[in-house]
Amino acid sequence: MERSSDLTGTIGTLTRVEESNGITKPRILIIYTGGTIGMTENPVTGRLEPYNFANLIENVPKLRRLDFNIDYYQFDVPVDSSAINPNHWVTMAHIIEDTYDQYDGYVVLHGTDTMAYTASMMSFMLENLRKPVVITGSQLPIGEVRTDGEENLITSLQIAAERTPEGEPMIQEVCILFENYLWRGNRSTKYSADNFNAFKSNNFPRLAKIGLGISFRRDVLWRPREDKPLTVHYGIDPHVIYLSLFPGLNESIMRYMLEAPDLRGVVLKTFGAGNAPTDDWFISTLKEAVDRGLVIVNVTQCHNGMVDPYRYETGEGLSRAGVIPGKDLTSEAAITKLMFLFGQGYDREEVKRLMEIPLVGEMHA
Repeated sequence: MERSSDLTGTIGTLTRVEESNGITKPRILIIYTGGTIGMTENPVTGRLEPYNFANLIENVPKLRRLDFNIDYYQFDVPVDSSAINPNHWVTMAHIIEDTYDQYDGYVVLHGTDTMAYTASMMSFMLENLRKPVVITGSQLPIGEVRTDGEENLITSLQIAAERTPEGEPMIQEVCILFENYLWRGNRSTKYSADNFNAFKSNNFPRLAKIGLGISFRRDVLWRPREDKPLTVHYGIDPHVIYLSLFPGLNESIMRYMLEAPDLRGVVLKTFGAGNAPTDDWFISTLKEAVDRGLVIVNVTQCHNGMVDPYRYETGEGLSRAGVIPGKDLTSEAAITKLMFLFGQGYDREEVKRLMEIPLVGEMHA
């Protein structure tokens, strides 16, 4: 995937505050990609439609009380999250890279369905990120009388502006804010279609809890390992698939999927702690695929826990076939990490090696 993108957007200003006594006010950029949070109900049809983001203050007048300088970038054609693709990830990363010296933090407004995919991919693309990228959205439109969108937006802006006592950004990673919790983006998954607390991170603790105040867990916050400038990686190779196991999966269908043209990587979603059938045809089909050059990563279908290939005999067969244990990777992080690594031009052996180690806190070491 190239750095450039055909996607275009509109840039504007929401709030401006005067600085006094040498105190610099936080500068935050909101990137509106689409999703329920930016919708309004058409009074005639009753359908949800995107509104002009320049009118956000009309729906959320509290923004003026934040005492921040807030700008926005709105996709000219807002995207439903189910339609998000690598071109949109490139655009988001492009915006952040091109404005990185101008803002203290970023809030990305995004639909919920693919939010965890975007958060995971952005965490890999933005190497040495030292500023907050807070991704949020809502289950109800921000213009509704009863909505989670207003609180999610305001809290995200506050988190994006938060500094440590030492004066550095409190958050220096890509994260997801929803309702009462701030989660590491590449550890998160959407677990509910109708609860306001729609996201969870089952294998990693919350970064912050939102109640009467915002309580950060500084002991688990990510910090870049090296003191280097931001480097944005635009290469993305989407020639990967999920293969989710279920009772009744047959050999012909499985072979058909694994022999797809140009396929390079597979996230194998197994049972429990990484278990799978031990039938000869199943193991041999996987081994043949690995021998042809596919990188196959084993992640569990369970929401909590991790792959342990040696806990049961049913998992050992996968290891003998050359399948890589994905430890506690979420399925979203696993698939986007494969896309990212292949997109950087790494050969198969290097992709396999990097899939087993954490790059930006996405898995257990």
